[in-house]
Amino acid sequence: MAETGTRIRRHTKLSVVGAGSVGTAVAYACLLRGSADAIALFDTNSAKVRAEVLDLNHGTQFAPSCRIEGSDDIAVTAGSDLIVVTAGAKQHPGQSRLDLAAANVALTRDLTPGLLSVSPDAVIVFVSNPVDIVTRAAIAATGVSDGRIFGSGTVLDSGRLRYLLAHRADVAVENVHAFVVGEHGDSEVALWSSATIGGVPVESFAVDGRPVFGPDTRAELFEEVVRSAYEIIRGKGATNLAIGLSSARIVEAVLRNQRRVLAVSTLQTGRHGLQDVCLSLPTVVDARGAHTVLEVPLSPEEEAGLATSAATLRDVQSSLGL
Repeated sequence: MAETGTRIRRHTKLSVVGAGSVGTAVAYACLLRGSADAIALFDTNSAKVRAEVLDLNHGTQFAPSCRIEGSDDIAVTAGSDLIVVTAGAKQHPGQSRLDLAAANVALTRDLTPGLLSVSPDAVIVFVSNPVDIVTRAAIAATGVSDGRIFGSGTVLDSGRLRYLLAHRADVAVENVHAFVVGEHGDSEVALWSSATIGGVPVESFAVDGRPVFGPDTRAELFEEVVRSAYEIIRGKGATNLAIGLSSARIVEAVLRNQRRVLAVSTLQTGRHGLQDVCLSLPTVVDARGAHTVLEVPLSPEEEAGLATSAATLRDVQSSLGL
């Protein structure tokens, strides 16, 4: 416990599972942003995790106060308020996220019960790909279906779309509101019908009387969103910096009980007719996890695209016995 004047503030502990490029980016982003009071890094590669913890600790004097530790023993994660799981097989150039499914589902089934055994009250956020399938596997392996286990989903995809819209409209990205939903992958869907720039619907946004985002432009931008991860992987081997920052936003929504609406991947229970599949829709995230899926109006095309995305994920689930 920490005392500030007459207020008592509880220390918060974040654990990051996986000391690869994504896990270390998550830990680094959370350190810089002051997302948690303590960060634990867990990886079975003892030399790697020790090196990353040492590197992070050397920079703590230049960041908000945070205690950082790490180990190849899962006990280092004990007592976590929130656990971010990034461990798993790496996506290679030309490989889809769904190609990783079997290996990462097997890892998830083994790992998740162990994490909950030492942190029974923790919220667990999966970032490992394919995140929707991995999240479904974790829920199935533990029976925790109350929203305490969810995936990072299309939070980053939504960020990519907002960046492209802001760049094309020449406005600050904070003034753009748009969601990508469904699978975090090739079948994801952009919700153009509810996207706005400064309160103006994207589909009618104009400069000097000329529409900026006609059908062809929208299609071009969305294709860039879908293919951007592949481009980054081809160029540098992995996507890590933006997912580190977007994960920090999710971490803060939980640890600070912010009640943010984020496009995270949760087990669907009837919204838009979807059930028994994990995919992303705008969802309230707070200290309890991800628990309230909003009723976002969808155009007929968006409704159909979301149904197709869900069917794609169900086919993979079935092939893996989920």
